[in-house]
Formats: sequence, structure tokens, C-alpha cells
Amino acid sequence: IIADRFMSSIEVITSQEKEITIKKPNGETSTTTVRIWNETVSNLTLMALGSSAPEILLSVIEVCGHSFQAGSLGPSTIVGSAAFNMFVIIALCVYVVPENETRRIKHLRVFFVTAAWSIFAYIWLYLILAVISPGEVEVWEAVLTFMFFPICVVQAWVADRRLLFYKYIHKRYRVDKARGIIIETEGDGMFTKMDMEMD
Repeated sequence: IIADRFMSSIEVITSQEKEITIKKPNGETSTTTVRIWNETVSNLTLMALGSSAPEILLSVIEVCGHSFQAGSLGPSTIVGSAAFNMFVIIALCVYVVPENETRRIKHLRVFFVTAAWSIFAYIWLYLILAVISPGEVEVWEAVLTFMFFPICVVQAWVADRRLLFYKYIHKRYRVDKARGIIIETEGDGMFTKMDMEMD
């Protein structure tokens, strides 16, 4: 129940919107509504925290109750949850797509960044538990592991916003009137909907 309330609160926070004014190539302006929270950042932080809060709190309580010694429940819960997300959730997402239809990943660059960090996380976990300090987690390893998370979020945000080397790619935007969102594309392709240039 607490987790459901927490997720509902996060959904309210991330669904906040604001109006922005966009200048068209012909000089006219139009007003559209966009979300305040960046979708990538909210998914990697608030949404991930809300969905993983039960097993995180369970592990923290168990570790604190066993004099900072890992119990039999906490690590298994986290690993089991990660395995469930990796195999069952992905399998269901693929299975529910109707026949003769396809689905595309909305932000492919963000997907590559998060996928690479996911693979690195498992490799890093093996290194700190079996190679660097077998059977225990040292303080510097824990701090470094924690610092990897904001780095991952920043890299995903950069990929989503197409910053750094992405700024050399010409960007065009079109408004999806049915959903009221701005869709970013690359190149100089022709669109059937209203096109805009944005800085």
C-alpha cells in the first residue's frame, strides 16, 4: 500500500506540465504544452526509486539488523528482482505486441546508454564481491558504486538532449497534434505535420 501511494505521488510529480512558445519558420508563434520533468531523468530516478523501494528498504533493514552483515533475504531479493525485470518484463513487452505490427524504441541512444550501464553493473558487482575484496564490500567500493548512478543519469540525459557532439546534428521538430507533444527528429526530411526549428 505504501509503495502504491509512493508511485502515485511520483506520477503526479512527473506529470506536471508547462506551456512554451515556439517560433515557426514563417515568423508566427504557437503555444504548446510540454512536461516539466525530463522523461529520461524521471524514469531513471523517481520511477526507478518508486518501483524498487520495497526491496531496497528490505535490504537496508536486514543489513542494519545484522550488524552490517548481508542476510539471506536482501541480496536474493535484489538479484531476483533484477532477473525478473530483465527476463520476464522484457518477454511480456515483446509478447503483447499484436501480430503484423512493430514497435520502435523511442530514444535509441538512451537505450544504448542504460543497457551498457546495466551490463557494467553486473560486471562491477562480480569484481567487488569475487575479485577485489572477496566476500565483502569495502567503503570505497560502496561510495564508488553509488557515484556511478548520477554519472549514468547524466549520460542518459546528454544522449536524450543530444548535447556535446549531438549539437552538430541538425534538429527539426514537429508537433503531434493528436498527443500534444513535440517530437524531435534528425535530418531534413519532409513531414506532413507542422515543422519548426528550435535552438
